[in-house]
This record gives sequence, structure tokens and C-alpha cells, in this order.
Amino acid sequence: MAASCSPWPSRAWAVARRSPSFPSLPLPSPSHQVVSWPSPSSSPSHGCRWPVAALPLGIRGGLRPLPAGASRAGAAVRTRTAAVAAAADGGSKPETAAGISRTLQLGAMILVWYMLNICFNIYNKLVLKAVPFPYTITTFQFASGSFYITLMWLLNLHPRPRLSLKQYAKILPLALIHMLGNVFTNVSLGKVAISFTHTIKAMEPFFSVLLSVLFLGETPSILVLGSLVPIVGGVVLASMTEVSFNWIGFWSAMASNLTNQSRNVFSKKLLADKEDSLDDINLFSIMTVMAFLLSAPLMLSVEGIKFSPSYLQSAGVNIKELCVKAALAGTCFHFYQQVSYSLLARVSPVTHSVTNSLKRVVVIVSTVLFFRTPISPINALGTGVALAGVFLYSQLRKAKPKAKAA
Repeated sequence: MAASCSPWPSRAWAVARRSPSFPSLPLPSPSHQVVSWPSPSSSPSHGCRWPVAALPLGIRGGLRPLPAGASRAGAAVRTRTAAVAAAADGGSKPETAAGISRTLQLGAMILVWYMLNICFNIYNKLVLKAVPFPYTITTFQFASGSFYITLMWLLNLHPRPRLSLKQYAKILPLALIHMLGNVFTNVSLGKVAISFTHTIKAMEPFFSVLLSVLFLGETPSILVLGSLVPIVGGVVLASMTEVSFNWIGFWSAMASNLTNQSRNVFSKKLLADKEDSLDDINLFSIMTVMAFLLSAPLMLSVEGIKFSPSYLQSAGVNIKELCVKAALAGTCFHFYQQVSYSLLARVSPVTHSVTNSLKRVVVIVSTVLFFRTPISPINALGTGVALAGVFLYSQLRKAKPKAKAA
């Protein structure tokens, strides 16, 4: 027969109710935990079950505070739980804001790059029509860039680089390639229409992919390679009505493709070298100054001094108007090249080339409007195909890292 519960807990409860601190004690509820309260008159194996929360602290057998260590451990767990919840709610916001900011910055750079390139092509073509001396004009453009670079360093708008002879030796081949690329471009622009030059130069993505595979170890997928086909094909369609074939202009444009993409790939490799610690602005600046020093002897050996006032007057050229156009062309040339180099430091060479191909569509359409050339349906179709190819390429490039991660 089970032992009966001892009434002494009821007496303790009655005493507790007369205590002054009793009103602050919690009332028992069905949800409170119950424990065995041993009866003094029963054996240790028997007992009565009483609500724990109903017993005031300080009464014999009541609950005691948790140890300090256990309390601190619980607080730490709660703190970590709150931190994880906060990170889940707002941790992605800074990353999202940074991604949006980077996208807007790249978009602004591409827009400025396009606008400066349009102005350069228009003014440069006008100058080449007046004085067909591509080597001389190239030297003048590099001289304009060297002037702005020197001004930038003197005004402390950008920190001046301090390089060793070994670093200058690394940059010298890039400067030579940079100079030759611009010479070939000006030769092509002087011989054929702007649309035809940019049609040939739209082949740059293929050179970029080839050189990236050979020197950077990048292996694009078949889909990425296939996405380049509508880009180049669209540019070709957009400029079909502008084609005026000339072998010198054709091979000069092809040579500029090879030299410019070689410069981009090797520059990307040099910028990634931690030992050189060169930023994109200083690398482009040093290359421009070196290119000017290399182009001056080439100009003198090939064309001599043709840009003289006496020659211009004898050719019936308006000297003041020509100087203004040449200065604008040189200014746009330097800053569009600098923006292009800054963009190259932030994207891959293939992405840079694809963006450059789209730029050619914009340049072709702008020059057609400027020189009032009729636009055929083929031009509009080519532009649409090129834009579709760029969109396809961008989607494939975004999907590639996700596939690797999975």
C-alpha cells in the first residue's frame, strides 16, 4: 500500500503565504514542472509530486539558482543565435549593394569609353582626310597623351610610379605593341572607310580567346565560343553597306587586332603580377610615354616632317581648324584608351573584347549618322544580332562559375 503524502509541505506553503515576499512569487500552473517531494514519514522510494514553481526560494527543498557557468553558457548561445539571425537577415545587403555599385561603375566606364571612341573616330578620320600621314598623326596622339600624363603626375592627381630597370624592361615590349597597334589602326582608317576598319577589327574576340588560352591558361567552353559567332557576324552585317575593300586597309586592321589583343593579354598578366605592384593607370601612362618615344623615330624614318605650316598652307589646309580637330582627336584618343585600360583591369580579356565588339557597332552607326550615310535593313539586323550575341555571351559567362560551384 502506497504511503500517504505528508502534510508538512502544506504547512510550509501556508507559512510562505504569510511571508511579505509572497506576492512576488509566481503562481502554480499546469505547465510547471513537478518533482518528487519526499515525505518525512515515508521511505526514500516514495514521495509526493508538487509543483516546483509554487515553492518559494529559501524554503527547504525549493529550487536554487542555476550555477553561474550555466547561465553564462546560455547567454552565449542566445547571443550566437541572435548573431546568426541578424546575419541571415542583413548580411547579404552589403554584398548586394557592392554588386550594384560595381555594375553601375562598369556601365558608366563603358558609356564614357564609347562616347570618347566615337569622337576620336570622327575627328581622326577628318584629320586623316586632310593630311594622310598615319605615322605622324599617331606620334601626335601619343604626344597629347604624354602631356596629360605629365600634368597628372605634376598636379599629384595620381601617385607617380617608382620602377626599377627590370620593370621598365617588362613594359617596353608592351609599349612597342601598343604603338604598332595604333599605327596599324590609323593606316587602315586612312585607306578605307571607318565601317570597314571596324568590321575587320570586330574579329578581336577570336584573337583574345586564342591568346588567353596560350598565355593565360583560360579555356572557354564550346558554348562561349559559339556565342562569339553572332557577335562578329552581327557586326559584319551592320557594316556591309560601308565596305570599300582595300588590301592595305584589310591587313592593317588585322594586324591591329593581333597587336591590340596581345597588349591586352600581356597587360592583364602584368597587372596580376604582385611583384610589379602596378595599377592600371600608371601602367597605361608609362606605356603611352614609351610609345611616344618609340613612334617619333619611326615617324621620321617613314614620313619625315610633314606636319609643317608651310606644307599645310601649300596643300590648302585650314591650319587653325586642323589643329583644333587634331587636338580633340588626341585628347579623345588618350582618355578613351585610359578608360579602356581601367576597364581591362576589372574584367577578363574576353569580356573586354566582346564589349569592344559591341562598341564597334555603336561607332559604325554613329559615323554613318555623322557622315549622313543611308542605313539599310541589313545594318539594323546586324546590330540586333550582335546585341543578342553579347547578351548570350554574358549569360553563359555568368552560368559558368555556378556550374563549377555545383
